[in-house]
Amino acid sequence: MNVTRQSFRVAALMLTLLLCTSRSLFAFGTEIIVSVADQELAVISRGKTVARYPVSTSKFGLGDGVGTYRTPLGTMYVSGKVGDGLASGAVIKSRIPTGEVIAPNSPGRDPIVSRVLWLRGKEEQNRNARERCIYIHGTAEEKRIGQRASFGCIRMRSKDVIALYQRVHIGTPVVISAKRIAEFLPPEEVTLLARQD
Repeated sequence: MNVTRQSFRVAALMLTLLLCTSRSLFAFGTEIIVSVADQELAVISRGKTVARYPVSTSKFGLGDGVGTYRTPLGTMYVSGKVGDGLASGAVIKSRIPTGEVIAPNSPGRDPIVSRVLWLRGKEEQNRNARERCIYIHGTAEEKRIGQRASFGCIRMRSKDVIALYQRVHIGTPVVISAKRIAEFLPPEEVTLLARQD
């Protein structure tokens, strides 16, 4: 009887280790994927794509050097959230709401607005992300979404970053890649509704 229990425990431990060391771990939670090539962000939850949004990455290119204004690549995670309950267009400076609310595409204005997801790097190639204040955040310059226009951060429309903010939590994995978004998305499941016969 003890041998059977011990074998069960060993098998359970091996399965846990396998899940924790593989990328399949993300299938059990939520993950954010950002494609620089497509200027698009996807949210994957429990192995399914649940949302896709257009974004804007750095106009200065890719990298993690301090003072470069580039978008870092690689695996990171959400290390902080700012903006609970703020109005769409609420201006945030140094992660503190200023009390001002501005309309999208206000002339001569380019502040961070609505929500902030502060990123922390997990790899050598993005170790400076938190120190550099690399965020996923709302922008007042919504007309530039879909183009490389930021100073290193991932910019989103206010309505989109508010929706994303509600879906994720501190600790949510974030992958920023130069690859196309399709390389990261799980295959669509075939259902009876999708059958052609």
